[in-house]
Amino acid sequence: MSSSRRRRGRGPERAADNWERLVRAALKRDRDHLRVGGAPAAVGGQRLADAVPASLGRTTNIDQILQAADDIEDEDPNVARILCEQAYTMAQNLDPSSEGRGVLQFKTGLASVIKQKLAKKDGAPIDRQNDIQVLWNFYLEYKSRRRVDDMQREQERLRESGTFSTEMGNRAREMKKVFATLRALLDVLENLVGQSPTDRLHRQILEEIKKIKRSDAALRGELMPYNIVPLDAPSSVANIIGFFPEEDNIRNQRENVVLMLANAQSRLSLLIGSEPKIDEMAVTEVFCKVLDNYIKWCRYLGKRVAWTSLEAVNKNRKIILVALYFLIWGEAANVRFLPECICYIFHNMAKELDGILDSSDAETAKSCTSEGSTSFLERIITPIYDTMAEEAANNKNGKAAHSAWRNYDDFNEYFWSRSCFELGWPPAEGSKFLRKPAKRKRTGKTNFVEHRTFLHLYRSFHRLWIFLLLMFQLLAIIAFHHGKMDIDTIKILLSAGPAFFVLNFFECCLDVILMFGAYKTARGFAISRLVIRFLWLTAVSTFVTYLYVKVLEEKNARNSDSTYFRIYGLVLGGYAAVRIMFALMAKIPACHRLSSFSDRSQFFQFFKWIYQERYYVGRGLYESISDYARYVIFWVVILACKFTFAYFLQIKPLVEPTNIIVQLHDLKYSWHDLVSRGNKNALTILSLWAPVVAIYLMDIHIWYTLLSALVGGVMGARDRLGEIRSIEMLHKRFESFPEAFAKNLSPPRISSRPIAQDSEITTKTYASIFSPFWNEIIKSLREEDYISNREMDLLMMPSNCGNLRLVQWPLFLLTSKIMLANDYASHCKDSQYELWDRISKDEYMAYAVKECYYSTEKILHSLVDAEGQRWAERLFRDLNDSIAQGSLLVTINLKKLQLVQSRLTGLTGLLIRDETAGRAAGVTKALLELYEVVTHEFLAPNLREQFDTWQLLLRARNDGRLFSKIFWPKDPEMKEQVKRLHLLLTVKDSAANIPKNLEARRRLQFFTNSLFMDMPTAKPVSEMIPFSVFTPYYSETVLYSMSELCVENEDGISILFYLQKIYPDEWANFLERIGRGESSEDDFKDSPSDTLELRFWVSYRGQTLARTVRGMMYYRRALMLQSYLEKRYLGGIEDGNSAAEYIDTQGYELSPDARAQADIKFTYVVSCQIYGQQKQMKKQEAADIALLLQRNEALRVAFIHEEDNISRDGKATTKEYYSKLVKADVHGKDQEIYCIKLPGNPKLGEGKPENQNHAIIFTRGDAVQTIDMNQDNYLEEAMKMRNLLEEFHNVHGNHGIRKPTILGVREHVFTGSVSSLASFMSKQETSFVTLGQRVLAYLKVRMHYGHPDVFDRIFHITRGGISKASRVINISEDIYAGFNSTLRQGNITHHEYIQVGKGRDVGLNQIALFEGKVAGGNGEQVLSRDVYRLGQLFDFFRMLTFFFTTVGYYVCTMMTVLTVYIFLYGRVYLALSGLDYSISRQARFLGNTALDAALNAQFLVQIGIFTAVPMIMGFILELGLMKAVFSFITMQLQFCSVFFTFSLGTRTHYFGRTILHGGAKYKATGRGFVVRHIKFAENYRLYSRSHFVKALEVALLLIVYIAYGYTKGGSSSFILITISSWFLVMSWLFAPYIFNPSGFEWQKTVEDFDDWTNWLLYKGGVGVKGDSSWESWWDEEQEHIQTFRGRILETILSLRFLIFQYGIVFKLKIADHNTSLAVYGFSWIVLIVMVLLFKLFTATPKKSTALPTFIRFLQGVLAIGIIAGIALLIVLTSFTVADLFASALAFIATVWCVLCLAITWKRVVKALGLWDSVREIARMYDAGMGAIIFVPIVFFSWFPFVSTFQSRFLFNQAFSRGLEISLILAGNKANQQT
Repeated sequence: MSSSRRRRGRGPERAADNWERLVRAALKRDRDHLRVGGAPAAVGGQRLADAVPASLGRTTNIDQILQAADDIEDEDPNVARILCEQAYTMAQNLDPSSEGRGVLQFKTGLASVIKQKLAKKDGAPIDRQNDIQVLWNFYLEYKSRRRVDDMQREQERLRESGTFSTEMGNRAREMKKVFATLRALLDVLENLVGQSPTDRLHRQILEEIKKIKRSDAALRGELMPYNIVPLDAPSSVANIIGFFPEEDNIRNQRENVVLMLANAQSRLSLLIGSEPKIDEMAVTEVFCKVLDNYIKWCRYLGKRVAWTSLEAVNKNRKIILVALYFLIWGEAANVRFLPECICYIFHNMAKELDGILDSSDAETAKSCTSEGSTSFLERIITPIYDTMAEEAANNKNGKAAHSAWRNYDDFNEYFWSRSCFELGWPPAEGSKFLRKPAKRKRTGKTNFVEHRTFLHLYRSFHRLWIFLLLMFQLLAIIAFHHGKMDIDTIKILLSAGPAFFVLNFFECCLDVILMFGAYKTARGFAISRLVIRFLWLTAVSTFVTYLYVKVLEEKNARNSDSTYFRIYGLVLGGYAAVRIMFALMAKIPACHRLSSFSDRSQFFQFFKWIYQERYYVGRGLYESISDYARYVIFWVVILACKFTFAYFLQIKPLVEPTNIIVQLHDLKYSWHDLVSRGNKNALTILSLWAPVVAIYLMDIHIWYTLLSALVGGVMGARDRLGEIRSIEMLHKRFESFPEAFAKNLSPPRISSRPIAQDSEITTKTYASIFSPFWNEIIKSLREEDYISNREMDLLMMPSNCGNLRLVQWPLFLLTSKIMLANDYASHCKDSQYELWDRISKDEYMAYAVKECYYSTEKILHSLVDAEGQRWAERLFRDLNDSIAQGSLLVTINLKKLQLVQSRLTGLTGLLIRDETAGRAAGVTKALLELYEVVTHEFLAPNLREQFDTWQLLLRARNDGRLFSKIFWPKDPEMKEQVKRLHLLLTVKDSAANIPKNLEARRRLQFFTNSLFMDMPTAKPVSEMIPFSVFTPYYSETVLYSMSELCVENEDGISILFYLQKIYPDEWANFLERIGRGESSEDDFKDSPSDTLELRFWVSYRGQTLARTVRGMMYYRRALMLQSYLEKRYLGGIEDGNSAAEYIDTQGYELSPDARAQADIKFTYVVSCQIYGQQKQMKKQEAADIALLLQRNEALRVAFIHEEDNISRDGKATTKEYYSKLVKADVHGKDQEIYCIKLPGNPKLGEGKPENQNHAIIFTRGDAVQTIDMNQDNYLEEAMKMRNLLEEFHNVHGNHGIRKPTILGVREHVFTGSVSSLASFMSKQETSFVTLGQRVLAYLKVRMHYGHPDVFDRIFHITRGGISKASRVINISEDIYAGFNSTLRQGNITHHEYIQVGKGRDVGLNQIALFEGKVAGGNGEQVLSRDVYRLGQLFDFFRMLTFFFTTVGYYVCTMMTVLTVYIFLYGRVYLALSGLDYSISRQARFLGNTALDAALNAQFLVQIGIFTAVPMIMGFILELGLMKAVFSFITMQLQFCSVFFTFSLGTRTHYFGRTILHGGAKYKATGRGFVVRHIKFAENYRLYSRSHFVKALEVALLLIVYIAYGYTKGGSSSFILITISSWFLVMSWLFAPYIFNPSGFEWQKTVEDFDDWTNWLLYKGGVGVKGDSSWESWWDEEQEHIQTFRGRILETILSLRFLIFQYGIVFKLKIADHNTSLAVYGFSWIVLIVMVLLFKLFTATPKKSTALPTFIRFLQGVLAIGIIAGIALLIVLTSFTVADLFASALAFIATVWCVLCLAITWKRVVKALGLWDSVREIARMYDAGMGAIIFVPIVFFSWFPFVSTFQSRFLFNQAFSRGLEISLILAGNKANQQT
């Protein structure tokens, strides 16, 4: 007992000591990077070894042989010649025809080098027969001269001692070089000798080769490149197993496992013996976490795990099993997306391994052995990959239906059934699973089929739709019964019973239909469940409907018998009770124990299975009671508000009009009625109710938005967000920052040390902890050029570690305080105490006065000696006595205080500079002047007399000795104090202006605010959770080049010029930092270093990889700082200073221990997918990435390497793929760390997740933060990372019943200041990533919406990774990580005390492309199995939140737009049919209340009011009420409503089209600086089909409604009721031009017109893109219509346009109220004639030269005839000019309908030979639509003030900062011309 108690008690004290043993290897690595020297420089340019092509270097060691030749050239040129010739021979044998990339050039160059070497022999003969002897002799001599044996023994001795020193590092490097040369010599000797030795020399050589290989194996760890820690050669585990011949995979996973175990050990805080041993608890923790999914999988399938019991598995066996799992995972490539497939592989290999380990004889694994060779990749992974690749190819680049091919989920879900074991081991090639798709024979989908249909919305969320429809039914019944609740009403209400069963039956039918394609491979249980549910719901629906019909018959019979009613009630009641019971058991947390207990009964199991299908994922989706109650109450409030609103303002007002319309008879129709007679005006009622029902179905999202904004605001206030929202608040609360920092961001061992009772000492202690971190933050702001040198000096905080008797605060808090105190003092007429009370009212003024006094005393004491020091001592003693006695005002003359200050200022002004003889004399003079002023003017007469009569001073002064010897401040602390005193006395700036930069202010405010927020306690760096940061990159901008900075666009604007104007203060700070004045770009060309700094300065202000890398590397810097200071505070003796002494953090980044700690805890991997190709093509991006590697030693780059593999016969060339990890070596070159072979091209699915997947094997730690390459980070936020990581432990249970698996992190969008559009996007995004996600986490449905979330790495890599990659269906790959995590019982949280920067799109086109991509992704999500399962398996209330915050948001967006269509088509139907007039004549047409409520709700959603509500709440919370109101008003003045309405159309178009036709794809939005003018044609191409066509359709509806509709109030009533629709039309038509820079500038408009007409008239052709030709663009716009189903749907939708012609022709005056169908038929004849005339007018014969004249003549005659005919028609008949325009409207709509149908059935039209005519008509339509849009632009371009006004609102953010944006838009050409 005592020993165990001692073990626990001493553990924390020894944890740091124990950890040091685990980082010594990393210390060695660190010294490797700091070493000087290295390989010799290349002679004459490129070294031979560097020129070896990749195709040769992978399969041979030619590069090593040539490297050795380079190294020994000076020692023995003949030997170098032999090596070069052997290298040439090997290259020739490998690729005799030189087909590989770069092989021919390499061989030519090598042959030239050999010739040069032969020429140096001066014609001497070469005897190649003696090459072997020459080489052997040189080998022996080289080995002897280098003392290889002695070096090897010494290295082994040092390693065994555990001592790592610089000497050892130097010897290791020397050995590396020597052994590399020896191996190259032996390899050449081995090739020359061959395997059959012919003489003694040959045998001797072969023996030496065997010997050196054996001895070399022990040193391979030293000689191999390493990632984080240089480990020994791979252990024998992998070699014994014989599974994995891929050595780099073994090395990679060995480091992964070693670091994982070491970090687990470090967190245990256990006392270890003299030898470091892994504790059983650490091993078990890692074992259980890594194999958790495997254990659950076995349990689900009813299989026994690969071991008997956990207790029976010893520590070593656990480590072996963990290593086996990671080795499988590390080489699994794309199979990593199949976590249960990996479980299956592991299960079989673990059993196989068990047999091998228990066997007495070592043997290889039979499953991985084929034809004598062992390869896990070839035998296990490649067959699976090949099948997946074939299936992926079957998707036809994303164009094929999802049902036509198996995706990753289908492959993985095969292993969710016990039948997967029929696959065998190793997997049988002929199995269904590995069957490759053929034309007629292929393996079907698994468990789910992603058919493209809107019906998935009903299927996945049928409970929501059934609930809404039933509630609508019930509310309508109550409304039609006028709210009376009698027995008759109740019987009608019970009609909800049959409706409920019928709706469920419909959902069951969808299950049956939408499973088509998966029946052959589906589990038998799944099919049985479908059949049983179908039969059950068929029977019960029929039975309940029959009973209800009988109940109605009883009701109508009015007899007393109510037998059926009782039976019906009993049936419904019983069913409801059973459903409620199963709902409680399946969804309510408190009932889960009962549910688990009832599972023992097969009866209950059966009914639970029928009620809810059982999958491997989705089990246990329940939360704690408190969480459940929380979101239930939330939704009860929403539903209560929604249904109250629906009843009183939507349903009830329509009851009376409906009753009236139903009773109307013999209504007069103005057209030939086909469907409305005898059905009680059903279509009229439908047109009345349809828009109300549409709003009823979507307005629940409005209520969710309002309540979530309220709840989010309350939560934010509770979390203390926005407490420090201004620089003034920061000043007021600065005193409390050190304590908050020490308690939250420092480990308890530091912050809880014994502290004195004195509050000032306590504050000083906290300040000493806080100050170094604060100062590093300020330094980082200076490095980023947000503050100037002067501001940095004012913001820096003293160390507070000296013996000064008070806390020293940053000077920006104390600026001008001394001057104010002097004013108080000089006008003081009160006592000392009253003066001090007045000063103390400003606490910082009191601090300033105290510090000035104490600092002056300390500086004077240190500055002089002898008599001068005695004078200072006596002076301050007398002053202290006067202060203590309260007689200070009697002792000194306060009016002379200003004079004393001026003399003191002069003294400090000299002392802050470097010492010189002249300055020393000046200091003496300044001291004498100070002495004179103090003694003879400042002090009272009695004290003055005492000093004047003091003989000691008198003699010194007379002798000239007084102040003659000066001790210039040399100590860092004293130098800091002198500088600080000088600034304290001289700075007069207001503290409110420091810092000036808004971004610096925002960052400091957020950081200091976060110190008071609730966060876990920080662990010491050695005990914190290790993590990686992971960034996928493709080909975006890495670093702007000088040419990119200086090149001007069409307006004469360069990026550099733009940034100089946008960020003038940062530009000035940058010039100050590099020591330049005002400079142009040409001035930088003289200095390469300044040029590089300029490139980085610009890149750090864009969305570049360089900015992201800099931000993420702050994590390492923060960890180094924290580790370094922790050692100091805890009495570390690294540099001989204790914690009480002055702390100087300068050089902490060079501390070996701090660097080692940081590198073990943090890894940064950038997955640059095509970096290898970029290097081969010598692209700028490759050079820039290499530069980032050189500047960031901890940065790692992973990429996919492609290599041409030539067959032995030299005929066939195949590609091989490798996943590589590189770092920069000491010379700045790429050093390959790992190279892991892949089974094939890894890009089978979406690019980004595949890019992440190939590189995730190189990440380390227990957590991984996913970061996009347009993100940023800040040093102050990086300091909080270890606090955030502690959230994973969920120590206090704040996150529910499960530990978090994804930690959501707040984002700050840093692109909001560019323009008003960027501001809208920034505010919208900020609202979502703060308040929105705060509420989602509160309601337990937060998913992963992108970056920068932090993943539980082990949880996710063992469950499929951090994203999904199936083509198209997973286009929004990020959110599927959240779906997957939730379905697998994860927990996703959100945290706002830490933030990461994020860039967003800043131009309208960029924003539209981004929103289109997201909307298309959501359209695909609707079809996905993940959404289906979450919709089915969540409890009802959690499902509501999930729906309305994912795909439901887009459904409601689409419903908002559809409401306009539904309303207008309904009104047009009433207007054209004449019913509105007929009804108004017979009865007062009511129902406007309901329509007004519906349309008002639609309008508010349309213009973004409800989008803005959470935004405004966030503003109120974090900025204050007044700023929030001002911000909202400013947004309205900047036309934010136009922007939100336009975005509504973007989302609706892409969401709807994706579900109808597919076609969702990644759209590169571009992340540059967008202030350029977008041409009219470019905007037209992008928005024609998504906005313009739809807007013109709505405009056509509105015109027809106004022209033919009837309303009592006249035209004004029409406008009022349709104002939202008109606003939508204007926004959709003109937003791209309103938000287009220089959109109304006359010259731009003229250029746009020319460009547009050229594009419109240019003929397309092969290879011509849509950007250049209208015809090519028109063809591209039709590509989304691919399937027969899509054509049918398009046909149905297109027929709506026929209503215009059908209705209008009967309204023409010439029709004379004739409603015969012949009128309509005649209109078609007219239309056909018009089309023929159009064809004639557009005919351009080319074959004959005689015809054109005749054709022109005929066209002229016809034109005159048509005009004459129309004139005669108007004069002679009742045909009017109004009829002419009406006919045009009708025919425009009809021809558009025909066009749409022709495009839909393109093949048929082409076969009929009409396609050219269709294309010309389409061109005419596009020309007309463009003209409608262009004419207003031309009109407004005539007025110059319009362009000025546009620039003002578009760039208001810039104007508010005093920038001349007009200069930016006009360009710099004016300046250049002058």
